[in-house]
Amino acid sequence: MEYTPVTAAELASLEDLGDWRFVLGEIHAHFQAGSFERAAKLIVAIAAAAEAADHHPDIDLRYPDRVRVVCTTHATGGLSTADVELARRVSEMARSAGATAEPSAVQMTEIAIDTMDADAIRPFWAAVLEYREVDGALVDPLRVGPPVWFQQMDEPRAGRDRFHIDVSVPHDVAEARVAAALAAGGTLVTSQYARSWWVLADSEGNEACVCTWQDR
Repeated sequence: MEYTPVTAAELASLEDLGDWRFVLGEIHAHFQAGSFERAAKLIVAIAAAAEAADHHPDIDLRYPDRVRVVCTTHATGGLSTADVELARRVSEMARSAGATAEPSAVQMTEIAIDTMDADAIRPFWAAVLEYREVDGALVDPLRVGPPVWFQQMDEPRAGRDRFHIDVSVPHDVAEARVAAALAAGGTLVTSQYARSWWVLADSEGNEACVCTWQDR
C-alpha cells in the first residue's frame, strides 16, 4: 500500500476533522459515549472499520465512558491520508452512537533530561523503565508510558533542574493552558520559543514546557 503524507498544517485546515487534534506526530480524538457499555460498543465498531480498512489505530477505554483514539501510519512513521480517512469514519461512527467529542482533552506528556552525554545515561533509563530506543529517545514498547528524550547540553546546568516535563497540547488550547498554570502560582521562564513552546516553572523552580506543533 502506498501512503500520501499529510502535514499538521494541512490537517488543521480540514474543517471535517474538528474532533481531532495533532500532537507529537499523531492525531488524537477523545469521545464521551454516555456509558461504559456504549463506549465499549463504539470501540467494537471502530475496530471493525479499522480491520476493513487494514489501518489500525490505538484505542483506549476509561471509566466511566471515555474513548480515546490515536491514528498514525506505522509503516511510514508519520501521518497519511489513510489516517485522515479513518479519522473521518471514526467521527461518523461516534456521532451515530451519540458520543460527544472533546478535542480540548487531548494532550501528551514527555520527560526531558538535560545531559552532557546522552549515550552514557540512556542505557540506565532504558533498563529501569524497560523502554526501547527510537531515534535517540526512549519509548514504552506498550505505548502507555510517556516518552523520554535527552536534551544535549554544552556545559553542565547549574541553578536549574535537569529534568523537566513537556506537555504537548492542541494548538488552540495552549495559551489557555499557560494562563491557567500562571494563575495557579506558576511563573513564565520564557516565551521566546512560543508558539512552539512556553517554559514555565512552579514556585520552587521546577520546570515544565507547554508545547504545540506550530512554528516548528
